[in-house]
Amino acid sequence: MERIHDAVVSLFRVVVGLLFACHGAATLFGVLGGPRGGGAPPPIGAWPDWWAAVIELVAGGLVMVGLATRAAALLCSGTMAFAYFTVHQPKGLFPLINGGEPAALFCWSFLLLVLIGSGPWSFDTLVSRVRRKR
Repeated sequence: MERIHDAVVSLFRVVVGLLFACHGAATLFGVLGGPRGGGAPPPIGAWPDWWAAVIELVAGGLVMVGLATRAAALLCSGTMAFAYFTVHQPKGLFPLINGGEPAALFCWSFLLLVLIGSGPWSFDTLVSRVRRKR
């Protein structure tokens, strides 16, 4: 049962990190349908869109490979909490009404990874094993 748990945690981390990094790549580079399904990428340095996309791409990539997972996941979770409360929540209280389901799901998914860690199939685990052998 522990092996299944380990596999699920690691696969969950990879999928969530990959999806988040894809959002960043779409916004920054106009790939995968571009920002929010269309439109032009934000100008470099534009607050908050460009910065959020950089965090999505870089921190999402770190979560995906499992490197500095807890710190990267905390940054991702905070980014999505900020997005939810500044973009979605003013449109209505509930995510189903305000279109904030993805932000809420990403926020809580990354917070879960902060608490449970990266799982055994990660660079964090590999680095930890190398350090113990020294």
